[in-house]
Amino acid sequence: MGTKALLIIDMINPYDHEDAEQLVTSAERTVPVIAGLLRSARATGAPVIYANDNFGNWRSHHGEIVEAAMAGARPDLVEPLRPDEESLFVVKARHSIFYETPLPYLLRTLGADHLVLSGQVTEQCVLYSALDAHIRHMGLTIPHDAVAHIHPDLAQAALRMMERNMGAQVRAAEDVAF
Repeated sequence: MGTKALLIIDMINPYDHEDAEQLVTSAERTVPVIAGLLRSARATGAPVIYANDNFGNWRSHHGEIVEAAMAGARPDLVEPLRPDEESLFVVKARHSIFYETPLPYLLRTLGADHLVLSGQVTEQCVLYSALDAHIRHMGLTIPHDAVAHIHPDLAQAALRMMERNMGAQVRAAEDVAF
């Protein structure tokens, strides 16, 4: 078995988009859980990779994305998850963390063959990223309490799909080891 990597999807967010109000309630519960996963991954030396939307700003880099999120509506949801100097950062433009990003190359370079997916949105970016990881024959763990949703019913269905159809280990974050 290779390396297990923690992926933090779209949590560097200004929360000023159309469905932000629905998402914030779930994100408030999720942020402390992801922060715990982040501490565990860092303590064991597991790779931490942020895969984040650039919100259509094609001139941005990860520092600018973090700055914009910290200046946004909910910096309290961003601060506990800020990337440190060791964190890796992949900018994405669409739902999947794999779609036209350098992530596959980065994962091969790290020897990572198992992904712990955390972040938002369960029924969108997390689900599509899990499918793309599955078709690449990567192991998957989805901590159900470390993914935020907009629609609870769709999120539950997405978690079931990831477990049943993609072989993901869906479990509580406290049961995830790096």
